[in-house]
Amino acid sequence: MKRWCLLGLGWLSFAIGVLGVVLPLLPTTPFMLLAAALFARSSVRFHHWLLTHPWFGAPIADWQQHRGIRRAARRRAVALIVISFSVSLLVVPPLWLKGMLLVMMALLLAWLMRVPVLDPVAMKK
Repeated sequence: MKRWCLLGLGWLSFAIGVLGVVLPLLPTTPFMLLAAALFARSSVRFHHWLLTHPWFGAPIADWQQHRGIRRAARRRAVALIVISFSVSLLVVPPLWLKGMLLVMMALLLAWLMRVPVLDPVAMKK
């Protein structure tokens, strides 16, 4: 029963992560990492599938093995965060909400800048 619950939660997390690809302010990465952790405890097959997935596999494997991200991934993440929050700031009328969005963006970018960047040479060892 526990295995089926973990598997179901893994698929739910994966689905929310996929939605995060197209919905601003819904993060993809934490849900994909959660899905990988849940699949690791419930299904070797699905965990392997997620780690070899063409879009999600490499960043998940980087995080699991090295606890870091690649420089290009960080650049893309920063650009997408700034773009999505900028669009939200243009759309949202209340000033207090704009302030909250700015604080959220600053916190997210500050956290992202603290994540170690992986050296491609060191990863091959």
